[in-house]
Amino acid sequence: MRRRELLSLLGGTAVAWPLAAHAQQPAMPVIGYISGATSDFMREYVNAFHQGLGSAGYIEDINVRVEYRWAEGHNSRLAGLIAELIQRRVNIIAVGGSTPGALAAKAATQTIPVVFLVGTDPVEVGLVTSLAKPGGNLTGITILNVELIAKCLELMQNLMPADTKIAVLLNPANTLQIKFERQTLQKAEGTLAIRPMTLNASSPPEIEAAFEAMAQAGVHALVVSGEYFFLTQRDLLVALAARHKIPTIYAYGEFTEAAVS
Repeated sequence: MRRRELLSLLGGTAVAWPLAAHAQQPAMPVIGYISGATSDFMREYVNAFHQGLGSAGYIEDINVRVEYRWAEGHNSRLAGLIAELIQRRVNIIAVGGSTPGALAAKAATQTIPVVFLVGTDPVEVGLVTSLAKPGGNLTGITILNVELIAKCLELMQNLMPADTKIAVLLNPANTLQIKFERQTLQKAEGTLAIRPMTLNASSPPEIEAAFEAMAQAGVHALVVSGEYFFLTQRDLLVALAARHKIPTIYAYGEFTEAAVS
């Protein structure tokens, strides 16, 4: 073989090697991240999510890709958003703080792993078969906000005078959570000498109307459900509680931060 032909062959091989190596690289894994809130509200939680990925050796856009979807307070959008993630062929779905989102993910796929954070009992709502052995393709953690309502009522009763009128604010849009919250309230009424006034709100105007109703009814104290919608409305809730001078118990520390900021 002549020298010029040999150099041409080697040059072509040198170009082909990196192309072949690139073609053989495994595809970057894709995480589908879905939340019932807005991206702005979830910024701190997404930062914590990134820290968790980093501790496991994953960095976004370096060795893992994340597809984000935000329902922006509209649970009716969750099923469609999860369908989009499945079409994008995500390797895993992470559901941030949404029982309806976790249930929608379970209904949508029995093969893609789903990791959730919920405030309800995942066994009772049908997400997993047991806490010890979740089974299926779902797993996650729960902070059991529903059970906290009874404890908050007990605490409020101990802190306030005996004739204090106490209200509980619930979100009827989260039909599963409110079902179990009402059951918890019924049990609490049987053990505590208290029958709280129940108010519903699924939007900012309804929250304002609830505070007006409390003022007219002479309510002295309030317990706010740990349902995720109220966390997204913490600034409004804290401002209204201060304006109406109603002592209030919340489920999250972010409300305290909003009150002092």
